[in-house]
Amino acid sequence: MKPVPLTPYARLPRAHRDLPIITSTVDAYDRAHWLLVERPDAMPNGPYDALVVTVDDGSVHRTHLSAVTAEHPLLDALPDGGFVLANARSPKHRHRDQVQIFDALGRPSWTFTVGDGIAHLLADEAGDLWIGYFDEGVLGDRLSAPGVRRWSPSGDAVWEFKPTSGADSILDCYALNVDRRAAWAYTYTAFPLLEIRDDRPVKVRTSPVKGAHGIAAHGDRVAFFGGYGGDSGRLVVCALTESAAEPVSYSTLVRPEGGEIGRRRVVGRGPRVYVQDAPYTDWGVWDLSG
Repeated sequence: MKPVPLTPYARLPRAHRDLPIITSTVDAYDRAHWLLVERPDAMPNGPYDALVVTVDDGSVHRTHLSAVTAEHPLLDALPDGGFVLANARSPKHRHRDQVQIFDALGRPSWTFTVGDGIAHLLADEAGDLWIGYFDEGVLGDRLSAPGVRRWSPSGDAVWEFKPTSGADSILDCYALNVDRRAAWAYTYTAFPLLEIRDDRPVKVRTSPVKGAHGIAAHGDRVAFFGGYGGDSGRLVVCALTESAAEPVSYSTLVRPEGGEIGRRRVVGRGPRVYVQDAPYTDWGVWDLSG
C-alpha cells in the first residue's frame, strides 16, 4: 500500500522535556496539550501537582494544576480555559470521584464519577464530555455499560448509547471522533460505524475495517486508521452510503520522515486524525478534507 506521511503539527517545547509526560491530547479547537508531572515521586501516592503545556499555532501557554488525584489520567481542555482530568480506572477508594474539573488558573473546582474503564475522553465545543469505554468497564460498571456516553461538565448524564437496529450492545469503544456537536464511534464486536447527532437517531453503517483505532469524517467520506497485527498503519478511506462505509482507497500512514508509526496515541477531530508516538513529544496530523 502507498505510504502517506503525517504532517508535523505540534511539538512540546524542549524546555519542558525533562519532565515526565503523563498524557497528551488535541482539543476541540485544535490546540495540543501535554500533561507533565512536576514531582514523579508524588504520583500515585497522593494528590500531586502537574503542568499542562499548551501549544496553539506556535504560541505556548502553561497552566499549573494543583491537587491532581488521577493515577491513570486522560486530559482535555474546556471552553472556559479550564481543563478536565479523568482517571481511566475507577479509584481503588470508591469514595473518591474520578473526574476533576480545573478552572483556567489550574485550581480544582469540582469532581464527579462517570464509570470505570475510560478509553477515550473528548470534550466538544460546548464543554460536554464524550466518553468511550473499554471492555473491563462495560462489563463491570453500570455507568460504563452503554459503551459510549455524553456527560455535562458538571457531571450530569446527557446521553448514552442504546442498542439499535444494526448495532448491538457495545463491548469496547475502539475509536471515537468528536467534532462540534457530532460524534462518530467505532465499536467492538461487529465494528459498525455510529454517527451520533442531537437531532436524529443514531445512524448505523457497516464498515469494512476491523481493529482500527482512529476515525476521520468529512462530508460523505470517512477514514479508518489502524488495524490488527500488520495492519497497524493501515489507512482506509471510505464513501458513506445510507447503510455502509464502502472502501475507496487503501494506504499506509507513516511518520513525517517516513518511518513506521509505533505505539501511539490517536485523537479524532472531524476530518483530522492526530497521531503521536514515542517519545510522545510531537503530534502529527492527517486531514481527510485536504
